[in-house]
Amino acid sequence: MDKLRALHYFVAAAEERSFTGAARRLEVSIPAIAKLIAAFERNLGTRLFDRTPQGLALTADGESYLDACRPLLEQLAAAEEAVTGAVARPRGVLVVGAMAQLAQHCILPALPRFRARYPEIQIDIRVVNRVADVDSSAVDLFILMGWPANPDLVLRRIAQTRQVTCAAPAYWAAHGVPQHPRDLERHACLTYRNPQGTLIDLWKYVRDGEEESVAVGGWLMSNHRDVILDAVLAGEGVARISDLSSRPYFASGRLVPVLPDWEMKDAPPVNLLYRPNQRRSPRVRLFIEFVTGVFRELEAGREQGVVARLAERPDWYGRRSGRASTAGRQ
Repeated sequence: MDKLRALHYFVAAAEERSFTGAARRLEVSIPAIAKLIAAFERNLGTRLFDRTPQGLALTADGESYLDACRPLLEQLAAAEEAVTGAVARPRGVLVVGAMAQLAQHCILPALPRFRARYPEIQIDIRVVNRVADVDSSAVDLFILMGWPANPDLVLRRIAQTRQVTCAAPAYWAAHGVPQHPRDLERHACLTYRNPQGTLIDLWKYVRDGEEESVAVGGWLMSNHRDVILDAVLAGEGVARISDLSSRPYFASGRLVPVLPDWEMKDAPPVNLLYRPNQRRSPRVRLFIEFVTGVFRELEAGREQGVVARLAERPDWYGRRSGRASTAGRQ
């Protein structure tokens, strides 16, 4: 029996939770997966999976074996890539977990440059809001906004966003332009619910040491940034929007920022997260260098004199429900 192939089949089946998913990933037949894993279980003298109508579930022995196997396979893959990378172009599949707005508006426009440099690397982008949204072992690196706490992963901040208060020209023409943050109390402010479930309805501002906090409200809230963005572009209200992922809308005049003398607080940083041993993979290393450069360019494209200051983690961050405006009273 080919034990190395059996290990690869076992790990793929465990991560995909089905023989069908493992076969699709490895580009082999389902019977080939099932037959080799069954032989592998007989050889080990224990069941690795429970077969259920919902798919595969690891047994206790399977969980233990998977934890022991993964580091060995990752070390083997890194060793193979280190050797082949010296004589061949980097190749293979790179799995990237990224927030939708970062994937669509920041990373995707730059990907043709990466493809031109490394045509044999395939990019598998999986839209996530948190590391916990997927099996992190199946993702090579994450690109997320916020203040994630994942002690098992290396965290690198690669950019700092700025939040901009904005609306469509038609909205400002119909409702007037606010001159002070408190003026927002009479506007339809469309609010975003973060991945932890907190509605960000407390907009904080600072100007020359003066701070203002405004509890805003409006007719629409959503946990998807583009739902809010589309409504704002349609002239239906005001939003706080990240500058790095929305620059074309400001450049074209479809969104008009206000309160230019006031800086919005609680703007989340952009982070890279990956397992420590992944840095040895040429694919991962090259993509880390590339995407870090992409966000460096985006930050450099801000208007002259505009600086995004590193924001501290706000007190409402990490709450699983409720509103940011009531965080201090809970």
